[in-house]
Parts: sequence; structure tokens; C-alpha cells
Amino acid sequence: MTEHKKLVALVTGASRGIGAATASLLARRDYAMQLNLDAQVRIVDGALPMMSGGGRIVFVTSHMAHFYAEKGSTGPYEPVAASKYAGEQALRARRTEFANLGIDLVVVSGDMIEGTIMPRLLQRMERGMTEARREQVGSLSTIDVFAEAVADAASRRDTSNETIFVGKTD
Repeated sequence: MTEHKKLVALVTGASRGIGAATASLLARRDYAMQLNLDAQVRIVDGALPMMSGGGRIVFVTSHMAHFYAEKGSTGPYEPVAASKYAGEQALRARRTEFANLGIDLVVVSGDMIEGTIMPRLLQRMERGMTEARREQVGSLSTIDVFAEAVADAASRRDTSNETIFVGKTD
């Protein structure tokens, strides 16, 4: 007899880097949407039968994507920002469905994260972008700070249906 375990937390929001090998793919809006909208919805749909009351979906995104509707985006990250924003909105539109299943949705949005590939790639693709952001905010958040926010979002009960911001949002 197979025993099925309950899925307590699903952390999603995968994206693909914007290095030279993928820049041409990400420039295609359809590819970015497949990755950051369609795949996110499919993984949530696949996980829902294993989740129940007390479950939590954590959607990880960037400030450039989270604030896309308000601030827009330009340059190499624009298709990623648009598609991650669409993925976030698709999941937010299902909050009532999730609540009826006893599942919370929490979004964790981060500024550029020091120690990841993204600041280096953005700097390489749009010279001065990362340094300008560092000067604007003082310092970028670290991987440890961002990981702690994601872990808190997955485990704390007082964060349901919220957006947790890591780093400055302005």
C-alpha cells in the first residue's frame, strides 16, 4: 500500500537567467510567458491535489516584475518582468479558490540580490544598471536575507495573502 504525504508548502516562481545563451529566447515574449506564467499555473494545478487546509503557496518574484504594471520595465529584463507579473496575477486571481481549499498564497518580492547571477548579468547587458541600483538603495539584499524571507513565507501563519518585500521597493 502506498502512503501519500500531504504537501504543506509549494515555493514557485522559477525563471531562467538572461545570459547570452538565453537572451534571444527571453526576448521572445511567448517563451517568457510559457516559463513564468504557464509553467507556474501548471505546477500549482499539479500540486493542489496534494495540498489541503494549512497549505501554502509561495510565489517568488522580483520588484521589477511585481511593480511592472505601475512602473513598467525596459531593457533585457522586460519580457521576464512582464511574464513574472502575469504569473503572479494569475495566481492572485485564484485566491478565493485557494482559500476555499484552506491554502494561503504569499508573494515574496525581492530587489536585486547580491551574490546571485542577476546583478552581474544586468550590469553586463545594461552597463551601469546594477551600480546605479546599489547607489540608490545603499546596498543590495543578500541571498541569506532573501532565503529567510521565503522560508518565513512558507512556514509562518501570519503572512497569508500578503506580499513580503525584501530590499527597497523604490
